[in-house]
Amino acid sequence: MTAKESSRSAAVTADADIEKAAALILAGELVAIPTETVYGLAADATNDRAVARLYEAKGRPSFNPLIAHVEGVGMARRYAEFSPLAEKLAAAFWPGPLTLVLPRKADCGVSHLVSAGLETLALRAPKSAIAEALIRKVARPLAAPSANRSGAVSPTTAEHVRESLGERIALILDGGPCSVGVESTIVRIDGARAALLRPGGIPRDAIERVIGGKLDAATGAIEAPGMMQSHYATRAPLRLDAAAPREDEAFIAFGPAGDHAHMLNLSETGDLVEAAANLFAHLRAADFMVSSSGLRGVAVAPVPDHGLGEAINDRLKRAAAPR
Repeated sequence: MTAKESSRSAAVTADADIEKAAALILAGELVAIPTETVYGLAADATNDRAVARLYEAKGRPSFNPLIAHVEGVGMARRYAEFSPLAEKLAAAFWPGPLTLVLPRKADCGVSHLVSAGLETLALRAPKSAIAEALIRKVARPLAAPSANRSGAVSPTTAEHVRESLGERIALILDGGPCSVGVESTIVRIDGARAALLRPGGIPRDAIERVIGGKLDAATGAIEAPGMMQSHYATRAPLRLDAAAPREDEAFIAFGPAGDHAHMLNLSETGDLVEAAANLFAHLRAADFMVSSSGLRGVAVAPVPDHGLGEAINDRLKRAAAPR
C-alpha cells in the first residue's frame, strides 16, 4: 500500500505529517487543513491542474473565486499590489480571519483559476500553527476553500471533512475543532477605499475603527468566495427568526431557552463568539436530527445583528435561501 493510500481520508498527527502533506501538495494533490475559521481544502495555488482538481472535488462553479493562503504580508506582496490601506489592515489583523481582495500582480504565478478570471486576488494569512507550517514548507500560496461539497455546510472538524469529501482528497490534517467557526471577513481594497464583500470572523466595527471610516457596500457581483445567494445549505429547510419551534421542527436556540425535544443552543449565555464557533456544527447536527427523527425542518432563533452576529446571520440567510 502506498503512503497516499494508507493516509487517504484519515486524520493524522499534524506535526508528524507536515512533510507528507507538503509533498502531496507539491505533487498536485489535495490536502484538507485546519484553520481558525473552518477546515480548508488546500492545493498549490500556482498549479493550474491542481486548482482545477480542487474545483472538481468540491463541485464548485468555476466563476466562484478562491482565497490564496499565505504565511504573511511579506509573502503576500509577491502576488498582489498593497496600498497603504491594505498594509494597515494586514498589520492589524494578520494572521487572522481577514481576507483582502487586491489587484493581482502581472505574471505573479498564481493560477488565474484562483481569481476566476478577475484581475484581483483574494489573500489571507491564517492564524493556525498547522496551516502556517504547511505554507512555510511548501513555500507557495495555498488555494484553500472550505473542505466540503460546494454550497454545503462548512466543516469545523476533521470528521466533517471525511463526511463530505471522503475519498476525493489525499490527506486530512486533524487540528481539532476550529476556534472561530465562521469563514473570514472579506474586504476589497481599491486604493484608499475599502468595501465589505462578506462579513466573517472579524466584525465590521473592528475594521472600521482601523480604517477610520465606514466600509463601502459590495456591488452585488461575485468578487470573492461566499457571495452566492444560496450557500452553506442544509438538506432540511430552515425557518429563521423563529420565536419558538413547531412540534415537527428541530430548534437552534440562542440565549436562554425552554425545553424542546430536538434542541441545540448556539450559546446559552448569548455569547456571539461562542455562537459563531458552534454555528456550522449545530447546523449539521440539526440536519441530522431532522432526517433521523422524521421532522419537517429546522427553526432558528433570532441572533443579534451586531459584531459577529452579522456574519452568523449572513450564513443563516444564505443557508435558508431558495436552491
